[in-house]
Amino acid sequence: MHIRLARAFAIAVMTAFVITAAPAFADTGDALATHVVNNANLALKNAMNAQKKAARTVAQVPPVTQTPVGTKQQQVVGFPKGLTYTLDFSVANGLGNIGKHNGQWLPGGMDAVLGYGFNPTTRLVANYYELQHYPYGFNSGTVPVYLQGFANPIGCADLSGGTGPGGACSPANIDVTTKDRFFLLNLSKLILLPKFHGMRLPLVITPTYVARWSKIAASTSNNDVVPFQPNPGQIDSFPINNVQTRTAQLWSVAFTAPFLKTSKMFGTFTLAPGRLNHPNGVNQNNTWQLYQILYLEYTPDARTKFFFEPQSSRDYLPADPYPQHLMAYFLGASERIGKDGFVQVVLNSGQPTNEGQLGVQAITLGNALGTTATPTIGGLKATQIQIQFGIGSPSVIQF
Repeated sequence: MHIRLARAFAIAVMTAFVITAAPAFADTGDALATHVVNNANLALKNAMNAQKKAARTVAQVPPVTQTPVGTKQQQVVGFPKGLTYTLDFSVANGLGNIGKHNGQWLPGGMDAVLGYGFNPTTRLVANYYELQHYPYGFNSGTVPVYLQGFANPIGCADLSGGTGPGGACSPANIDVTTKDRFFLLNLSKLILLPKFHGMRLPLVITPTYVARWSKIAASTSNNDVVPFQPNPGQIDSFPINNVQTRTAQLWSVAFTAPFLKTSKMFGTFTLAPGRLNHPNGVNQNNTWQLYQILYLEYTPDARTKFFFEPQSSRDYLPADPYPQHLMAYFLGASERIGKDGFVQVVLNSGQPTNEGQLGVQAITLGNALGTTATPTIGGLKATQIQIQFGIGSPSVIQF
């Protein structure tokens, strides 16, 4: 009874923190953290638990020490064999002053994972992942309004739909609700490094293909084609049209290794170099970018898990001349329900480190005052809470 009360209190405290958080971001790093790191953690945790168990002395006369995992006498323990799955549905709400259209919650999302373990060291996984947020026009407050071809602003706009001091700003609350969809295909390989201090360190290598596409509510074509302008106020800068602003494909290779393992704590670190399958839009180069993901979890009992996942990520979309460097974190709690179910609450927050502006930097009007308005997007910053309800194969619901 006391344990249940303490658990409820801890989740309530975390929820209160989430609700009062300052102004989520969504990028490929989120998809890698969710569907690549979690898959690697599954094998790493199983392998380390098995080695610890195998190293114990069996109570016999005389005492007998079991054969370490990975030798010819005993099979490696890692990925679950055969077909496994997880499926969850989520709702989310953006926090902070982001100019939400009519204050609505974000559209629901779904995650579906189908995996097949050929053996304990090799697993193929297909992932479909949806994430909802407000990435196209985060409210950065009052932004200047330019007339195409003129260097100086002619006024201002309040993206929250309000009016500025003295009525100088006109309402411009655009529905920028966005749903990103990801498809990931990855092949994970568990290897055991040579013995060090009596234990073989496990390492998971995961080549991954990522395809993402989106729907932006402001688009008239029910997709992610919206006008954007890279450099406001410059005479030679014009709006760019007919470009899918959030569609991209990425190749990556993730290397995940553990750094912490106790009865209640577990931690891993992932390095994942990746590059675009092909540049698009206003992309200027296509150099390899390095994703870095730290994962730390605390499991007070067999049904509850708290986790913290900071990352240094990259976002390189058609509207980006150069990759955005994003610092973000994920803070969450999971509760197992029965044998196959779980519920999870996640706070994610992030912002760019190589962009001078946050959110919408400016709005540029077209041929004449009052015609098509083109927003100029800077770095993305936001915070959101996401609640997930799911089911899955017991062998892949890790607590």
